[in-house]
Amino acid sequence: MLAVKRFDVRKLVIVGVLGGVSAILGMTPLGFIPVGPTRATIMHIPVIIGAIMEGPIVGALVGLIFGLFSIFQALTNPTPVSFVFLNPLVSVVPRVLIGITSYYVFAAFSNLGNKKTLGILNVLWVAIIGYLSYGIYKNVADFQSGWLIAMNIALIVLTAAIAYLANRKFSGKALDIVISAIVGTMTNTGLVLGMIYMIYAESFVKSIGQDPGLARKIILGIGIANGIPETIIAILIVTSVVGALRRAE
Repeated sequence: MLAVKRFDVRKLVIVGVLGGVSAILGMTPLGFIPVGPTRATIMHIPVIIGAIMEGPIVGALVGLIFGLFSIFQALTNPTPVSFVFLNPLVSVVPRVLIGITSYYVFAAFSNLGNKKTLGILNVLWVAIIGYLSYGIYKNVADFQSGWLIAMNIALIVLTAAIAYLANRKFSGKALDIVISAIVGTMTNTGLVLGMIYMIYAESFVKSIGQDPGLARKIILGIGIANGIPETIIAILIVTSVVGALRRAE
């Protein structure tokens, strides 16, 4: 019984520490890292680390703190788009799910083995690069601005950089952590923007000064532009931190 209590106290302490880290990142510029023309948020990274190290319950609780802090920020430091984060379906539910998806993906790929995991990752990289290349083709064919073409080219380069890191730096080790970091980041970006699209599409796009008729395209573009840099940062930080924590145990 004493061992169980100690185990529970340890988890609660970790939830508090990692939840506090997420809050501090949100209150300071440390939570947003400039990557090319966009800013990559790293506020979701403590959720992924907690899930990998301590399981889905810890990850979900850290995500809950992250989500509640998003509501607090929307109330105390409002911006033109803060209204969407007052809805827990946008600000809380996706952040709780980061911890759950990160853990179970980590567990599944730990059992799958590095060789198969690397193959799945390579398919993912090819799919992303193919999608971005199609975007360049469409922009050229539709005579879109050079800025959009340059953005897609930059994102292709960033995706290639992730693929290189996965195949060289992480080859033979930590691939379960890499793919967990990717899925956790995609859960955050994809579900938050997905909820915004389903509930607030036109009003959200209006609030950022864009044409509401292009809501789907604009929100998807935000997801791609932010998601890829955030994935790069998440891979680097999560693998480094989890690796260090494992060596310290």
